[in-house]
Amino acid sequence: MSSEINKGPVVGMRHVQALLIFLNISVMFLGRLNVGVSVVAMTNAETTNPDFPEYDWTEAEKSYILSSFFWGYIFTQFLGGYLCKRYGVKSVMFWGVFGSGVCSTVTPLFIGFGEWQAYCGIRVLMGLAQGVVFPCIHQHLAKWSPPAERNRLGALAHTGIECGNVIAMFLSGMIAKSSLGWPGISYISAGFAFFWCAVWFAFSANDPTQSRFIGEAELHYIESSLKHNENYHKTIIPIPWKAIWTSAPFLALLIVRCSQNWGLSTLQAEIPSYMNGVLDMDMKSNAFFSALPFFAMWLMSYIYIIAADVLMSRNSVSLTVLRKSFNTIAFWIPAATLVGIGFLGKEQKNYAIALMTISVGVNSAQTIGSILNTIDLSENHASILMGIVNTAANFVPIVTPLVVGWIVEDNSDRTEWQIVFIIASVFFFVGNCIYLVFGTAVTQPWDAEDYLQLREPELANGPSSQKTPKEESSLKINENTKDKSIAISR
Repeated sequence: MSSEINKGPVVGMRHVQALLIFLNISVMFLGRLNVGVSVVAMTNAETTNPDFPEYDWTEAEKSYILSSFFWGYIFTQFLGGYLCKRYGVKSVMFWGVFGSGVCSTVTPLFIGFGEWQAYCGIRVLMGLAQGVVFPCIHQHLAKWSPPAERNRLGALAHTGIECGNVIAMFLSGMIAKSSLGWPGISYISAGFAFFWCAVWFAFSANDPTQSRFIGEAELHYIESSLKHNENYHKTIIPIPWKAIWTSAPFLALLIVRCSQNWGLSTLQAEIPSYMNGVLDMDMKSNAFFSALPFFAMWLMSYIYIIAADVLMSRNSVSLTVLRKSFNTIAFWIPAATLVGIGFLGKEQKNYAIALMTISVGVNSAQTIGSILNTIDLSENHASILMGIVNTAANFVPIVTPLVVGWIVEDNSDRTEWQIVFIIASVFFFVGNCIYLVFGTAVTQPWDAEDYLQLREPELANGPSSQKTPKEESSLKINENTKDKSIAISR
């Protein structure tokens, strides 16, 4: 007769950590993505607030601004994975977000004396600061989420992506139209970042054993479910680099995340420009309808979480099948709708908005489909895997705006946008095909805490290890002596 596990309070510190990560991602995406609206506001002041400076930047220069964040972002992913294993998640995430907030604060000042070149420079610095954050997030989830609750807590935390998108698109547009003008977008983004830093400093902990607020029952529940040895939190586990880089499931994850970033970055960065140019929408309506697809994405993410919980609780599907099914929904439906969007002009703007909303809305299934797969493959090296994945995947948003800037010479030319959307569709379709064939949610052998230690005896006793005749003779003598001693004791 099994007794019910005591998990502590209904809302425990593991839920607080998930909430803190949700807020963190929301704040990070606000600072990262408000540039799409800001650039439109700074180059078309008549549709926002004409009391603030307007800049005559070319499409190519605007594309540099949109991609510049990722010039810095890709260089600190590995560093973030290492630092959080070495110094703990709490301090690394704090300084990453604080640095991002400082960059937001000084953005209007930099633009005032350096225009688009200075804007690119401060965005690179913001990318460097934010780059350490996401590897920390996955390491934090791995240490705080019991396996039975990992889908739920991880997916809830990652809904901050959708929340950040909505805030960046909608709130930024409203601020640009207000008396604060486009500089206010940066100042409010900074305020959110500094507020999060204060809350994080007060309530976060590197792991459950270091939390001041966690109850004994919840601590026992989390630690016993993770099944680590007693010195786990004090040990830095060696990283099996060769095993990681030769793992087919990990490489499939790497490819599918790059494909996802191409499709979504096209929508995140280019929707305001597309709506302003092709659909001929002013900034006020542009802000609302730019945010609408991401609001749908936010709502749909909760539907996916509930559906995943029901399927897993009934043992209807394996975790691998769940991941691949959700990822297929997230990739292949947008692949189809993006093609359709490119053939609609301002006369069919309602249909274009509807297709964009569907495309982005269903894409939220990718959180359960593949984002959390790093923790599936390896709890112990989740930050390292996320560092590798994010480094590679975030090369893509550097290239995407540049490709768009090269293809779209006339912002109002629908045929040029068709090419942009078709390319994104191809990435969605092919990337998911590779994930279906090679992806898995099974923990990999190289996740074992003693994996590298276990490999050494095998190599030492392998066929390539040749013994000299003298060594073999000595070995036989030792064996005979051992046998005799056993016989005497009997």
